[in-house]
Amino acid sequence: MKSIAISGSPRENVGKRDAKELRYQALVPAVLYGGATQTHFSVSAADLKAVVYTPVVHFIDLNIAGVVSRAIIKDMQFHPLTEQLIHIDFLLLDDKKPIAIEIPVKLTGTSPGVKTGGKLVQKLRKLRVKALPKDHLDAIEVSISALEVGKSVKVSELSFPNLTITNAKEDTIVSVTTSRALRQAEQEAASGKK
Repeated sequence: MKSIAISGSPRENVGKRDAKELRYQALVPAVLYGGATQTHFSVSAADLKAVVYTPVVHFIDLNIAGVVSRAIIKDMQFHPLTEQLIHIDFLLLDDKKPIAIEIPVKLTGTSPGVKTGGKLVQKLRKLRVKALPKDHLDAIEVSISALEVGKSVKVSELSFPNLTITNAKEDTIVSVTTSRALRQAEQEAASGKK
């Protein structure tokens, strides 16, 4: 999985007034969990854009006052009106502990059902996956090369070494349904019209 380096500055004061002041300076209050103690720091809002506003999942190499820690985003809070990022939580990674994160689904191939007029419906764009940090993938690839009209790919059909998908086994990831145009063509063919 890809990594992005982000630098942060330790926070002396932790409180609402201090957090508000940081936001005026285009900084985002942040907390790093998972170590012996919680680390409170601030990070530039501009530096976070590459990891927050993307469907891609990254490991983050946090540099806080010269100490580098590998982490993932645990939680984010946005302003309800402006949608500006107002707080972010990171979780420290341990190479020996499995972590659960959501990874994007990447469809590969061309569906024969779509070629004949079917409609491709992707129900899940991300899957919850549990694995050791070294075993995580950038994306879960799902082949649609064998999908005919009326067929689907379910979570139970996927398996990866050293990786556990925690979504329900019966959840549909992608399917090909009958489109309105195909249904109309079938009805016209059945009634003998051209």
